[in-house]
Amino acid sequence: MDRGGALGIGVGDRLLMFEHSVYTVASPEACAAILWKDAGKSQQAAEALKITAVDLKQLGILDQLLPEPVGGAHADPLKAAATLKAALLSNLADLDRLTQQQRRDLRYQKFRYIGMFTEVPA
Repeated sequence: MDRGGALGIGVGDRLLMFEHSVYTVASPEACAAILWKDAGKSQQAAEALKITAVDLKQLGILDQLLPEPVGGAHADPLKAAATLKAALLSNLADLDRLTQQQRRDLRYQKFRYIGMFTEVPA
């Protein structure tokens, strides 16, 4: 979990995450304490924050969801590292085929899309 650098490092061409990871600048407990003065509402805050890799993929923020070894990345760090290496090399190869202007245009479109939403009638 990140504590403040998420936005700083999140401006690259691609965002990749392991399937059980989270991406946030504040913990759900901190968010719940701020919003409701009750850290015990961390589950409600976590759901509202949409910080999981699956949430971010559904929102169009995450570019690639990386599968984890059974039991999580920590259960088999060598396999997790191999998965990450393959994904990084693949993404770098894809990006290397693009011109600088194409990469800028794609990045611009991606970040323009983030935050767009539709209102749902009550």
